[in-house]
Amino acid sequence: MIVLGFDPGLAHTGWGIIRANRGTCEPLAYGCISTNANAPLTERLSKIYNEMTQVVEKYHPQSGAMEGIFFGVNAKSALLLGEARASALLALAQQGVVVSEYSPTQVKQTIVGNGRAEKSQVAYMVKTLLHFDHQPQPDHCSDALAIALTHATMAGF
Repeated sequence: MIVLGFDPGLAHTGWGIIRANRGTCEPLAYGCISTNANAPLTERLSKIYNEMTQVVEKYHPQSGAMEGIFFGVNAKSALLLGEARASALLALAQQGVVVSEYSPTQVKQTIVGNGRAEKSQVAYMVKTLLHFDHQPQPDHCSDALAIALTHATMAGF
């Protein structure tokens, strides 16, 4: 099973592709879609959609996973995050990829064994579990791979 995990954001959308098979997972690719903060919103959302579409067309994931919305106090930021999520979700939906959602606590619990783990702990475990000789950078990529690993674990792949 090929799983695409993604960590959506308007400035940076991290993505990671893993192959899950009988309790083992191997990394296939990862990357980050970055948008220019000075560009019009429509251009930024279009870039997220187009690049996510390219990832899906290249790797043909059978399943997708993303981190759930973290509710902060800034309503404008939450709306922009929702628009970025929608752009990424549309790219997957148009290719027939069903996406599951996991809370940050679920991801940390699954990957580290502690729902209150620090980002650095999650990144270290992603490196260890996927046998990297480096920690995937930027952090958005590591987060996306952690989400893919969580989905593979929770879905029983």
